[in-house]
Amino acid sequence: MRARSFAAWAGREGLRELELEVESHQALEQTSRVYQFGVGLYNWIQRHYPNLHHLYFNFLEVAGPCRSKAFLRNAGLFRGLLETVEPEVVVSVHPSLNHAFFEVARDTLGERRVRCVTYCGELSGGYGFSRHWVNPEADLFVGAVEETCEAARALGMAAERTWAGGFMLDPSFYGPPMGAGEREAFVRELGLEPGQPIIMLSTGGRGANNHTAFLRALEGLPRPPQVLAVCGRSSRTRVEVKRWAGRSRTMRVRPLGLRTDMARLMSVSWAVVARGGTGTTSETIMAGVPLIVNGLGGVMPQERITVRYCQGHGIGPVVRSAGDLRKVVRRWLESRAVYEAVRSGVLAARPEHDPVELWKKVVGVA
Repeated sequence: MRARSFAAWAGREGLRELELEVESHQALEQTSRVYQFGVGLYNWIQRHYPNLHHLYFNFLEVAGPCRSKAFLRNAGLFRGLLETVEPEVVVSVHPSLNHAFFEVARDTLGERRVRCVTYCGELSGGYGFSRHWVNPEADLFVGAVEETCEAARALGMAAERTWAGGFMLDPSFYGPPMGAGEREAFVRELGLEPGQPIIMLSTGGRGANNHTAFLRALEGLPRPPQVLAVCGRSSRTRVEVKRWAGRSRTMRVRPLGLRTDMARLMSVSWAVVARGGTGTTSETIMAGVPLIVNGLGGVMPQERITVRYCQGHGIGPVVRSAGDLRKVVRRWLESRAVYEAVRSGVLAARPEHDPVELWKKVVGVA
C-alpha cells in the first residue's frame, strides 16, 4: 500500500518539477520462494489464528532472515534490477528490507551513487515494533509519527537522520471533503439512508474479518446502525454477508467487494471496525472517522503498536468479542458527547506533514 502511494504521489502537484521516476519491487515475494512462503504464512495467521503470530514474530526477530547480504537468497535477482533501473534512492517500506537489501544496493551501485531510506508507517515503539526496521547505517529514517522516531532512536538511529514525516497514503485521503449534496448522493448510491449512522466493517487485503459475528451483535441493538461490509477479494465473505443481510428484517446492510474509493467510503462512515493494521488506522485518522479495533482471536504484535498509539491518543477502543462491539456502539449512539470526544481525538492525531513534504525529504538525501 505504501509503495503504491509513493508512486501515486510522484506526479502530483508540487512534485512534478522533480520529474520523479518510481519503480516498485516486492523484494520478498519476487526474490525467493522461502520469503514468499513467509509472507503467505503471515497472512494465513492473520486470517485464522492472530495469537499464533506472537511465536512467528519473535522467531523472525531472532532469526532475521534478511539481516545480512551473506545470507540473502537469490540476491542476484535484486542486483539485476538495480543495474537496470540505476536508482538514486532506494526506499524500504518493510522491516525485512533495511539491511541486506541496502547492502546489495550500495555494493552494486556504489555508496556515493545511491541513498538508502526507510519509511516506517508503524505508530509506536515497544513490543511489536521490529528491531529490523532500524539500520543505523541508513541515510534517512522517516517515521509516520514522532512515536515511531523515538523507537528508531532507541534502537540506534541517529537523531539527525530521523524525521517524523506523516502518513504515506493514497492521494484521495488528502483531497477536499465532499459537500453535503455529494455526500448524500453517494450514500444513496450505496443503497443506504443519508443522515443515519453507517458503520464500515473493513477487511484487510487478505480477507481477515469477522463480519457475520459483528452483524449478529449489531442486530441486537434497539436501533441498529446501517452497515457497509467491505469484503475485499473474498467472494466467500461477500456471499455470506449478502445471505445474512437477506434474512435480517431490522438492519440495512450493503456488502462490497474490492474497492478503490476507501477515502470516500470512510468519509461517509460514522465508525470503522477493522483489524489494527497501521495502514487502515492511518486512513481512518486522515478520513476523520473513529476506529474500533477488531481484536477477535487476539491482537497480533504489530497490531499492538496501533493499540498503544490509539490508547495514548484516546482513540480506537479494542473489542475482543462481538458483544464488546455492541457495547461500544451502543454507548456512542446513546451519548453524542462521548462519540464526539473520540472523533475530536482522531482529528487531533493528524500528522503535521503531508506526502508532498515527505517525498521532498526523501529526494533531499540524493
